[in-house]
Amino acid sequence: MMKLMNGDPRDRWDETAVSLAAQVHAGRRTAVSAVESALAQIAAGDDQLHAVETVCDEAALNAAQQVDAIIHAGGDPGPLAGVPVVVKAELDLAGVVTTFGGRAHSLPSLEDSEVVRRLRAAGAVPVATTRMPEFGQFPFTEGDWGETRNPWDLRRSPGGSSGGSAVAVAAGWVPLGLGSDGGGSLRIPASCTGLVGLKPVRGRVSTAPYSNLWGPLGTLGPLSRTVQDTAVTYDVLRGATRVDRYAAPAPSMTFTEAAGRDPGRLRIAVIARSPWPGVTVDPRVRAVVLDVAGRCSQAGHDVSELTCRWPDAQSALVPLFYAAIREESRRVENVRRCERRTKAMLRSGAWVRPLVRLAAIREAARIARGVRERFGAYDVLLSPTMAVVPPLVGRVAGAGAARTLRRSMPLVAFTSLANVTGHAAMSVPGGIVDGLPVGVQLYSPGGDETALLPLAAQLERSQPGRRPPWPS
Repeated sequence: MMKLMNGDPRDRWDETAVSLAAQVHAGRRTAVSAVESALAQIAAGDDQLHAVETVCDEAALNAAQQVDAIIHAGGDPGPLAGVPVVVKAELDLAGVVTTFGGRAHSLPSLEDSEVVRRLRAAGAVPVATTRMPEFGQFPFTEGDWGETRNPWDLRRSPGGSSGGSAVAVAAGWVPLGLGSDGGGSLRIPASCTGLVGLKPVRGRVSTAPYSNLWGPLGTLGPLSRTVQDTAVTYDVLRGATRVDRYAAPAPSMTFTEAAGRDPGRLRIAVIARSPWPGVTVDPRVRAVVLDVAGRCSQAGHDVSELTCRWPDAQSALVPLFYAAIREESRRVENVRRCERRTKAMLRSGAWVRPLVRLAAIREAARIARGVRERFGAYDVLLSPTMAVVPPLVGRVAGAGAARTLRRSMPLVAFTSLANVTGHAAMSVPGGIVDGLPVGVQLYSPGGDETALLPLAAQLERSQPGRRPPWPS
């Protein structure tokens, strides 16, 4: 067994952001010790998992000392006091190069992005940036820099594009990993690594200093091991600024309150058929979805299995996806240093001119209205998060743009709808298939996260999470 400093990460699986912050507040633990432990775990394990891009050890320890000083003086550093977090490499961290997962940018950021600033203001301590595919364009955390591996099985991918953050949380290094979701990039790695990943409604979280992330498709948020950690972190992050193009109405209650309340009797529709004829749902994944549906029924919910396909959003998704990659490429200093596959994607998306993009945005609004009207009788839609179990590492190694897109389809078939409509959707652990975690997706056709969090918490209580076997 690999020897790790400051304890085995498997012993830290049950340590949540909320419980760690409570210990720091109570003086039973220091922020410095929590950060030192996280840094030690990363140093000991990242050679195998390859999840971390840049370690910020000196800056992190200085920030942790400031949190401890506030506690010592009788102050309140915030609800995430002393909690070490990792940050996806497309989010600005002062003094660190925002690489967007590639080599086309080399200038350190002068300031934190708004979400990082809010995490710091709540007492959290960023300790590292994490791996991602270039511009987050594929649901695999792979690139010219190498491959990130899944702690459940090192032969498997953690999905993507927030795969590095997911691995750092699933491995027990940190309780929280900040990521993004432009087509499933929080929910897919959550499913692959046994985590909770909530994609909130459009405009719920600020994307400043940029006015948007992936146009209308993207949003930012955490990956965590519990529904409560996800809710508390979103209460820290939520809220738009004047910079943001999109701003969501305030929720009817805090996310923390929603996660703690009884869901009542919900009307739940189960849809396990892929929207795309070329993508077939693995029977083992379907069995997990039906098992979760049975648990919902036993909890008193009205559950109906529908025979229709999951709604198809490709007519809006495809042009918005290409437009998003082009917009991301404008944020780096030298696009000529992008990966060959990325350059091919930029060339193949040249047809998405401004009027095409505008038509796609209108089409997305039409699809959103159609989903609300078609499924308005239901509180929650239950589906697979992915049509397949976590894929093998290297699935897209050496593949060109077109082949990579085809191999991505089983992973994004169910997740991309919420990005097009702007509705809320989340992946929660559903079960284990051949030793691998499989998530299920909860989708709110009304677009409200507070309809999902109570049910997610109820499902979490009905099936306690299992930790990965790594290291072994």
